[in-house]
Amino acid sequence: MNTPNSLLIRRSRRSSKLSFVVLGLVAVGLVLMPYIVYQSVTSSMVMLFVLIIISSMWNLLAGFGGLVSIGQQAYIGIGAYTVIVMADLGVPPLLGVFFGALTSAILALPTSWLAFRLRGDYFAVGTWVIAEVYRLIMIKFDFVGGADGKSLVGLSGIDPVTRSAITYWFALGIAIVTVLACFWLLRSRIGLALTAIRDDEVSARAGGIDATRIKRIVYLVSAAGCGLAGGVLVVDALRVQPDAIFNVSWSAYMIFIVIIGGIGYLEGPIIGAIVFFAMQQLLADMGTWYLMLLGALAIVAAAWFPNGLWGTFSEKTGFRLFPIGYYVAERFGVAVDTRTIRVQ
Repeated sequence: MNTPNSLLIRRSRRSSKLSFVVLGLVAVGLVLMPYIVYQSVTSSMVMLFVLIIISSMWNLLAGFGGLVSIGQQAYIGIGAYTVIVMADLGVPPLLGVFFGALTSAILALPTSWLAFRLRGDYFAVGTWVIAEVYRLIMIKFDFVGGADGKSLVGLSGIDPVTRSAITYWFALGIAIVTVLACFWLLRSRIGLALTAIRDDEVSARAGGIDATRIKRIVYLVSAAGCGLAGGVLVVDALRVQPDAIFNVSWSAYMIFIVIIGGIGYLEGPIIGAIVFFAMQQLLADMGTWYLMLLGALAIVAAAWFPNGLWGTFSEKTGFRLFPIGYYVAERFGVAVDTRTIRVQ
């Protein structure tokens, strides 16, 4: 974008373009992992991809939209149960995952009409209550196992090694698509309007932005993404149980990951998920000490790194893996001003 003076407004730098090449090579390496490492490694990696998906959705909702929800586990559960129901009807489970995303988005529409009547802390608590209502409703239906849950049919006849590799690739693909979808959305007009709403909703409305419509779109997208994650979880575990899939700990994971990685940065959930996943793998055997260390890390990050690990690094270096802001550069020079006209 050219300006009347000697400046250019750009959306990315050379370093960002190089980062896409690096990310592409990382993606290729991840695709090849089932041929390189043991099945136990790829099986555990599925959880990492799920964490990236759900934390990216929460970051989109809270970090960019200012909608702090602690009830997104409702859509994780809806997505998982949709896969179970569709499998009973003869639909392949992997295809059922996308039906789970669709069902989550459809149910999120009437839910948003209720939730958006609340503001601030009331919205956060209200979404938690709504998630509990969905859990209690699901328990009432015996055809999905009631309180005991139900096993997934349709994948039991596949060789375990083959099934593990297919699940890994499927989860990886969903995670990549989720991150790229967030990137595309935030670079669009919706993303610009969303950030304006987050910063000052009154001014955004005065500027002609339909804040309610924009927030509802993002809420539906977040619900669909969480539905995909729920579908991946049930395909991986081959069973769903209501108290586990609707557990508020999923929202706790999302919040922890985004705070550690950096709220309001697309890269934040990825970095935070890697840190959280590594701590899970290394410290899970420590019992209550594991939870105490997680809490201590969250406190340290909030106190000393308010922008998160990636946010702190990015603010100091100006480096972005996913450039969604605008950068000011000289039109006839080589130097680039590190100041940013920020969209995020």
